[in-house]
Amino acid sequence: MLFFIGLGIGGQESISEKTRKVISESDMVFFEQFTSPMSDDETKFLRELTEGEFKLAPRWLVEDGKEILDAAKNGMVALVSYGDPYIATTHIELRVRAIQEGIKTDTIHASSAITSLVGECGFHFYKVGKTVTVMSGIPSATAYYAIFENLKLGNHTIVLLEWNQNKNFFLDPKEAIASLLTQEREQVRKVFSGETYGIVASRIGQEDQKIIAAKFSTLSKLDFGRPPHTIIVPGAMHFTESDALKVLAECIDLPEDNTPKVEKISAQMMKKYIPMVRRALDKITPFYKDSKEFESVLENADLYIKDAEKFYSQGQDELAILSIGYADGLVDALRIAKGIEPEL
Repeated sequence: MLFFIGLGIGGQESISEKTRKVISESDMVFFEQFTSPMSDDETKFLRELTEGEFKLAPRWLVEDGKEILDAAKNGMVALVSYGDPYIATTHIELRVRAIQEGIKTDTIHASSAITSLVGECGFHFYKVGKTVTVMSGIPSATAYYAIFENLKLGNHTIVLLEWNQNKNFFLDPKEAIASLLTQEREQVRKVFSGETYGIVASRIGQEDQKIIAAKFSTLSKLDFGRPPHTIIVPGAMHFTESDALKVLAECIDLPEDNTPKVEKISAQMMKKYIPMVRRALDKITPFYKDSKEFESVLENADLYIKDAEKFYSQGQDELAILSIGYADGLVDALRIAKGIEPEL
């Protein structure tokens, strides 16, 4: 028998009687250590609660799973983790393997800091988009573009920060913000700047919980205390969300939407592409002033540019791209026919 047990985020006092009973009656208790830092007091509490064998479980042991599964085939085993057990995909994979090997499983769910922090900030959970992770020393291009996509939809983004149990290392929020700003300089999609509004939620569910909201330029100068920390990059905030955030968090800067600050890649392209094709057409037109047979080609190129401008203003970016593409093709053919170099 293999139990997957979540301890929640409220500390020893919030652990249910069922959780205490299962842990105390298990032949083997594995305390998973890699999804979130746990204090020595919490480890000591679980060790004392366990009447069978107690073992700390680093990432490799849970990912390998063999020792846990072998023990569960011959006795009652509990895999205990902070928060809710299935926030970690490693645990889901281990449960699937257990069932496939004929091991009976059960779960004790509990609150997770990842889900709880959304409500603690006063946000609506259904407006949360894809969650991302920022790692130390690893370019955060994937996180950058996921946040970009979330913001285009008006969604909030939960940004998880690296926790390395072996090195007792938790990525500081300031380093994560610096990483995202570095990606902005490389990607240049106008997603992040010092004006980007962010929220740092620290130690959610603990007595010294702290939520600080401010612009990136302000957050980059602060000390957030001991981990764990999580960042939220808000999208479009409903007035009830911004009102709640002002009450529930320390808002150094007033709540501000990030969504109006970003543009879709297609919109960024059109801002550059439409004027460029218009200049190219204006440049080539004088070379054909006495060529009646090319009047319709010039006219069509002009109409396509105007269509692109109209579609772009209406937010129909796909049609705008098609129209300006047609215009550019006609202008390019006219340019090549006269041997004129393209505009750089």
